[in-house]
Amino acid sequence: MSHEEEKAENRPVESDARKKGGAANALPAWSGGRLVLGMALIALSLGLLSGLGHRWQWWSFRTGFLVLKWAAYGAIVILLLSAIGMYRARPGRGRPGFGRNLLAFLLSGVLAGIPALGLYRAKQVPRIHDISTDTGNPPLFVTLLPLRLETPNGAAYGGLDVAIQQQKAYPEIDTLLMTDAPAATFDKALSTAKTLRWEIVAADAEALRIEATDTTFWFGFKDDIVIRIRPMDTGSRLDIRSMSRVGLSDVGANAARIRRYIDLIRKK
Repeated sequence: MSHEEEKAENRPVESDARKKGGAANALPAWSGGRLVLGMALIALSLGLLSGLGHRWQWWSFRTGFLVLKWAAYGAIVILLLSAIGMYRARPGRGRPGFGRNLLAFLLSGVLAGIPALGLYRAKQVPRIHDISTDTGNPPLFVTLLPLRLETPNGAAYGGLDVAIQQQKAYPEIDTLLMTDAPAATFDKALSTAKTLRWEIVAADAEALRIEATDTTFWFGFKDDIVIRIRPMDTGSRLDIRSMSRVGLSDVGANAARIRRYIDLIRKK
């Protein structure tokens, strides 16, 4: 066989291989999943930074919410792209990248779900940020008062309107009646606040008042707490108030904090 005949015989094989290679490399973003996974990691990083940036005082919480919003929009796009990528690289098709697309789908799903869950919770609770076990005469901030007066939410209680909304949404939050003497109740109250790792700002055993601050993990929001203990003929009564420094709605955070505190002190 001559050299020319050998080249002619091998030409179709080379052409078929070239076609197969071209088909495999036609859409690397879908088949390999590297691009989509990279996009998911970038969006997830922005989502994490949206809150941490506020905690680290890089920007305001409003800017943080805006960053989270656009990161979530990006996650929705990535969900679609990764779903298409998983379909194209599904087992049995002989295309790589199913695992990377699946990971991108899961990461972007978590990111898109965080603000969606927040919005859902916000719609289930009233738009208030001040919760007290005694809405008729809520405990007053003393040591924290100067600091609170400089915050957007101030220190004044919202009055009857807030009390009605709280009673409707959180009817279980009420004054805690203790059989212990006031001094013993104070010790338990302070110990419980420390168990929850609140920053104790004031602990006045004579006035039977405790003031503290709790900081959220992600955005670093600071909510202030005041605990008031009063003597009774059969023991003492404990009231607690938790109030956010910023934001019209606390998305139920203050009520959840008070419930957890009361549950712990009852166990003590």
